[in-house]
Amino acid sequence: MSMISSRWSRRALVAAVSAGWVAAAQAELPAQQQEQASGWFRMMVGEYEVTALYDGHTSLNTSLLSGMEQDEILRHLDALFIDAESGVQTAVNAFLVHTGENLVLVDAGSAACFGPTLGQVEKNLRASGYAPEDVDTILMTHLHPDHVCGLADENGDAIYPNAELRASQDDADFWLDKERSQALPEEQRAFFTMAQDAVAPYQESDRFSPFEQGDELLMGIVAQDTHGHTPGHASFMLNSDDDSMLVWGDVVHNYGVQFADPSVTIEFDSDPEQAASTRQAVLESAVADKHWVAGAHMPFPGIGHIVEDSEGYRWLPIEFGPVSSDSE
Repeated sequence: MSMISSRWSRRALVAAVSAGWVAAAQAELPAQQQEQASGWFRMMVGEYEVTALYDGHTSLNTSLLSGMEQDEILRHLDALFIDAESGVQTAVNAFLVHTGENLVLVDAGSAACFGPTLGQVEKNLRASGYAPEDVDTILMTHLHPDHVCGLADENGDAIYPNAELRASQDDADFWLDKERSQALPEEQRAFFTMAQDAVAPYQESDRFSPFEQGDELLMGIVAQDTHGHTPGHASFMLNSDDDSMLVWGDVVHNYGVQFADPSVTIEFDSDPEQAASTRQAVLESAVADKHWVAGAHMPFPGIGHIVEDSEGYRWLPIEFGPVSSDSE
């Protein structure tokens, strides 16, 4: 009887020790980190190195969309497992292009203009291996705050001290016209004021020069007229070797809906009918030419291709992989 008791005692001891080890292991488990890696992604377009920079995200209510019933909008989003109940998560992206001769930033993000979930372009640019001082050219698709506020810091100084800032003449004429903005009701002036404040340090140092649609701004980078979202909205076609990419700004805000039906517009469009017409033309061109697309409000990194779909168009995002060029 004593032998049986001894065996059970040993088993109890082993069980107790094991339980202690498990408890100790559980006690030492670190807390969940709940942070992401740095928000940048890199690829080659011919000889051009393109780095997507994540500014952050904002939430857009589907009521901002027009041209489709809300039930239908929600059906499209639900099919893509997008929960729109509290607003659709919408990325804000900028793009850094190293041509070999120039370091070009396309759009600058929102800085502090839209709250703590945005304003990460400068941080992610540094994380990607570059510094703001390295940027020599900034191309603006348009002068809305989520693209332009990241040009200046909280003191009103230029974040990119060596860069020439360029925006379309039509957008500059509209958003930087102080007489126009002062004539508006106070509640409508905010977008104008934010654009004017962000551009001001570049104007003061003679580093702001508007362009005309169709201009070749740098070797292999051409401004394309994609107005409608704003009076002078531009996109930029990058051409290097046999590869190309259109950095298209705000041609699409909600890929879950506007690819299925390009006629759907958003409240922020200055000319909704023209914005829809531009979107249709841009999507048709992307399908026909098979070029890369980089979108400011596409899910990060915002880079992919467009193909036709039974309901309209479909987004094919780029896969993560090593950075390589055809010359390697």
